[in-house]
This record gives sequence, structure tokens and C-alpha cells, in this order.
Amino acid sequence: MVIRMKKKMSCLLLAGAVTAGLMGCGSETLSDSSVNLAASYQKTEGDESDSKDNWVSGGEQLRREKFGDAYADFAVELLRYTAKSGENSMISPLSVLLTLTMAENGAAGETLAQMEQTFCMGTVEEQNKLLLSFAKGLSDTKKSRISLANSIWCKDKDAAFHVNEDFLKNNAEYFQADLFSAPFDDRTLSDINTWVKKETEGMIPDILDEISPDTVMYLINAVAFEAEWDIVYMKEAVHEREFTCANGETCPAVLMYSEEFFYLEDEDTIGFLKPYADGYSFAAMLPKEGIAIADYLEGFSGDKYRALVTNPITDVSVSAAIPKFTAEYKTELSGALCKMGMPLAFDELQADFSRLGSYKNGRLYIDFVLHKTYISVDELGTKAGAVTAAGINKCAAIAPEEPKRVILDRPFVYAVVENETMMPVFIGVVEQIN
Repeated sequence: MVIRMKKKMSCLLLAGAVTAGLMGCGSETLSDSSVNLAASYQKTEGDESDSKDNWVSGGEQLRREKFGDAYADFAVELLRYTAKSGENSMISPLSVLLTLTMAENGAAGETLAQMEQTFCMGTVEEQNKLLLSFAKGLSDTKKSRISLANSIWCKDKDAAFHVNEDFLKNNAEYFQADLFSAPFDDRTLSDINTWVKKETEGMIPDILDEISPDTVMYLINAVAFEAEWDIVYMKEAVHEREFTCANGETCPAVLMYSEEFFYLEDEDTIGFLKPYADGYSFAAMLPKEGIAIADYLEGFSGDKYRALVTNPITDVSVSAAIPKFTAEYKTELSGALCKMGMPLAFDELQADFSRLGSYKNGRLYIDFVLHKTYISVDELGTKAGAVTAAGINKCAAIAPEEPKRVILDRPFVYAVVENETMMPVFIGVVEQIN
């Protein structure tokens, strides 16, 4: 990732990436120049903020539903704005939202109001609690593993830059963020990339190519996910077939066939849920014949997604097939986020991140949001993950009688969903098989 230089202004840079797997990468250590101050801000085990929120019962039910609706809207709208015609696209809404929420803890005034309105989860304080509760409720077992990590890196040799203690405290307490004070030289560049490599289990070796002399802070989130299918595919269930790409051309593909029991359908969708071993499912959504994937995405919404995945038809079997695929994707999200309702955060003249801190004779604003993704789906399961980095720069139906058939041999939408809430940890589009 190349950091774009900005002169005579202050900016908040956000970037994101998704990688595969939970493969070990050995011991990774940071240089002595990066000092982790997190222990000074995080509450000790047993404190209220460290206890697991009551996510599913009693008075939390309404709040959970509100969060689910808002999360689904954010995930689908972000996918719609970032999907590129003819390409395989995937985002991790969880990774992006965690990073934006850390930044939101530093926003104030109309900038904060726009961000809260865009995320639709109440105040930033309520959003902190909801995200913490959701993250702690994610299933993490031997066969379905997920890990999340956050860090904040502050430049320690810029006397004009001041970071607010409450900003650091909130992000340390809610998101258990590591808090590093560093000189922002070549050693810091190496340390940030080492942290990313470690937290993504070696699948993302780096996130930054350089550190701009104007940069005074980075906020980084990492998510790594790996899950086995509940029932893995046997050799005899895997066959070579053709996949019809979005442009009408065909290409060879390897399809994995199975019988599933959670059927999805609405006026323009057929699909299914395929369970992983613990806590998650693969949701496949195939446009009905005659509907182009671009037109399908145009009409896709959070409400449509939620209605599909939360109401599967269970009294019918589904003859299903998923192609083996590996997809990588990179996109810049600032334009999409502006369209989604938070343009002030990117306005170098009007953004207000005064709760984050201050820079003498300058203003802080979000410069860009870079998101990179990778996913691998095969006979055994799925591997995926996410990293999101943020930097601050200085200077100014009725049961059918017959089995259903859903063969993913043409463009489709998919999601890796958490079973309890059916919220997507990852969501994407397959338009071609490489």
C-alpha cells in the first residue's frame, strides 16, 4: 500500500485488507522503538467492560435486532458501492466497521452525527458496546476459528500532535487495542507490518509500503477466519464443469456437489445455507435465470439479505453445487462511505476529529479507506480474514414437493455468516472463476 502524500493539511487515513487462514508464521517481535502502552488504559479482567454483555436474552433482544438490521444494511450497501463489474469482489464489513468505530470515538460535532447516522446503531457509545458484545459472542472453536485484533500507533516525536486520553482509553477498553508509541521511521514501518503479519497468521506479510512524513497515527484491525464444513466433500462429489462468467464467456471450474437442507428463495433469488462445523454457515444467493448479476446487486439491500438468510425453508432438500474458488480483491472505500452518508469525515476543511486529538494549526480528517480481501473455498472448508488500518496525518413460501436445485455455475452472491445472528463476517460476489 502506498500512502498518498498530503501537504499543509491533517488527515485520518484508513485502509483495510482480508487474508486467508490461521496458519502459523512463527515468532514475530517488534523493535524496541515501538512501546506498547495498552496496559495503562485497558481495564483488568473482571472489570465491567471486560465482562461479556448479555447479547441474546431479556431486554437485549430489541437492541440485538436493531444492531442486526443496521449491520446488514451497512454490509450490503458497502458491497453494492464497491463491487466492480467483471471482477470477484469481497469485503469484511466487520473489519471495516471495527476500524471506523475506533475512528468514530475521536469524531465530534456534525462529523460524529454523520457517522452515527451512517451506521444507524445509536450513539458511538452504544455502538462500542454492541460491537464488543457481538465480537465476544462469535463462535471460536477448534473447527471454526476466528480471531480479531486492534492496534493504535501514535507518532512520539511530533510536539504539535496531541492525542486525547479518553480516545485511547475507549478504544483500549472496548476493543482491547494495543497502543503503540513509535517514531514513525523505517523501524515503525517494519513493526506495523510485523504486527499485521502476526495477527493474520502470516497470510498478509505487510499493509504499508511507506510512512508519510505527515502521518501521526494509524488505527489497525485484523480478522482471521478458518472453518471446516460440517460435512466435507468426498472425492466422488467433486467434478469438473463449466462456469458462465458475467460477460457470457465460459471457463473451466471444479464444482463440489452436496445435498443441503436450508433453501433460500424470493422473487429474484434462489440459494441455500451450507453449515460449517461450528457457529457459521456459507450463504449462497443465485439470481434467478435471466437476471444479470449487476441488476441483482442494484436491487440488493440489507432488508432483502436479512429476509433471505433468516427465513430458510427447511422442509425441502436442495441439490447444490459450489465452485472451488480463490479470490483476491482491493478497493478504496472513501467514495462509497461518502455516498453512504458520512462525507464530512473526508472533508479536509470541515472534518471534526477533536475528540481524537489535535494538531497545532491543522485539522484531522479521513484521507482514504483501502480494503484488500482474500478468500479460499474448497472441499474442506473456507479460509478468510481481514486487516483494516487507519492513519492520521498532520499539517493542516409453501413447501415444494420436489427437491430444489441450486448450481452455482454462474455469477452469485455469497456470505460467511454467524449462525446466531445471521450477520455476514464476509460478503462477496463471484463473477468469474480464475
